[in-house]
Amino acid sequence: MDELQLILIYCMSSDLLREMKHKEDKQRKMSDGEIITLAIVAAIKYGGNFEKARKDLARPNYMPNMLSRSRLNRRIHALSYYIYVIFRILGKHWEEVNKESIYVIDSCPIEVCDNIRISQSKIYQGEDFRGYNASKRRFFYGLKIHLCVTKNGQPVDFFLSPASLNDTESLKFYLFDLPAGSTIYGDKAYNDYFIEDMLKETAELTLLPYRRTNSLRPFAPHIRYIQTHHRQIVETSSSLIERLLPKSIHAVTSKGFELKCALFVLAFSFNFFA
Repeated sequence: MDELQLILIYCMSSDLLREMKHKEDKQRKMSDGEIITLAIVAAIKYGGNFEKARKDLARPNYMPNMLSRSRLNRRIHALSYYIYVIFRILGKHWEEVNKESIYVIDSCPIEVCDNIRISQSKIYQGEDFRGYNASKRRFFYGLKIHLCVTKNGQPVDFFLSPASLNDTESLKFYLFDLPAGSTIYGDKAYNDYFIEDMLKETAELTLLPYRRTNSLRPFAPHIRYIQTHHRQIVETSSSLIERLLPKSIHAVTSKGFELKCALFVLAFSFNFFA
């Protein structure tokens, strides 16, 4: 990460907090903009390790009034709401520059631990968190990140779910807060005629999932070709997010784990400004 990207993240975070009329204690030596910047830098450069980011940025020309490890963690968790709001604001920006109004949805797995250590997991427990990773052809234990990205890969929406939630069921949890007339592509797991019809009638959104061979609503060959092209976009986005992830995400609580997942998606969104 270069200094220009660091300054960009800090300026955008501080400006967005100011636009949201966010007020903070004047006696604080480290601003909330600096706290959010550090959390994003940790996700971009250090695999979500706040301590490494804290040591790196505790320099006179960066963040001279650096907090202790425990106070920093408490401040980051206290600002979790604003981290999600900043992501939504950036998502709206990507919607505005996406003139063709083409979007793609998909999910990617986030492992809490290896299968052999499931019985020792303290963050999550139960079979709801066991899922199947089709690309690696193996089961995993943890969460799924469900993404909605533009045709250029910028994320406009995301949410987390237990790993066992299949993609068809996940359609019920997308906000689909997109401009009228938008087209949404997805793979064959997103076939749900009822939701397709409802989106078309109520929000003027066209959902075009990849059809199975025995589908009652088959698409023409040229539509299938376009679907295949746009599918590669979200697969690339998922791969880029996975590159930011460490081998294992260190977290003590489920809220901490989910916050770090959100930070990785936010960091991915900020990387489009680099």
